[in-house]
Amino acid sequence: MERITTYIHADDPISRAGVASQLRPRPEVRVLEGNEPDGAAVALVVSDKVDKSSLRAIRSLRQRGTGVVLVVVELDDAALVAAIEAGIAALVRRAEATADRLVSVIRSAAAGEAAVPPDLLGRLLNQVGQLQRQVLAPRGLSFAVLADREVEVLRLVAEGLDTAEIASRLSYSQRTIKTVLHDVTTRLQLRNRSHAVAYALREGLI
Repeated sequence: MERITTYIHADDPISRAGVASQLRPRPEVRVLEGNEPDGAAVALVVSDKVDKSSLRAIRSLRQRGTGVVLVVVELDDAALVAAIEAGIAALVRRAEATADRLVSVIRSAAAGEAAVPPDLLGRLLNQVGQLQRQVLAPRGLSFAVLADREVEVLRLVAEGLDTAEIASRLSYSQRTIKTVLHDVTTRLQLRNRSHAVAYALREGLI
């Protein structure tokens, strides 16, 4: 098994050391020991809350092509949207950040898959639904920029299905699903699957 090279960015050295100590014994992960993310496939951004500093770190890591997992204590609806728009691939509450959970989301991020707790996704859906009903619909606005197949795929991504599960559900090949997602993210200049889902939800497309 090829180990996933992982970088840890944290608000403080104690948090960084704590997360690193959980991951070092795991055969799936190789933790980078330095202060630079060079060569990292995935980065964990460990923070008490989503603020300017953590968003700056997320964007900087995404510019390097690194998949980003946010590990956070406090998260309101606005912070959730901001984190997704900044480019996170996955999100974990600090209280739920066991070694098994961290390894699971690191593997998802490395594979380009999204991983958001279902209740947070529900909050995001509710927030975006309100925006659609209260702001866009009264103005007669429509954002039908996605084909039916793209909408189907993004809806299943939002439900937490991975590429293989989506392919099985829609009777497509995994290559087709990956192509659909690549086309959507490229055409709309989105960072990753999570950003594509956030965009589609925000615009009332799914």
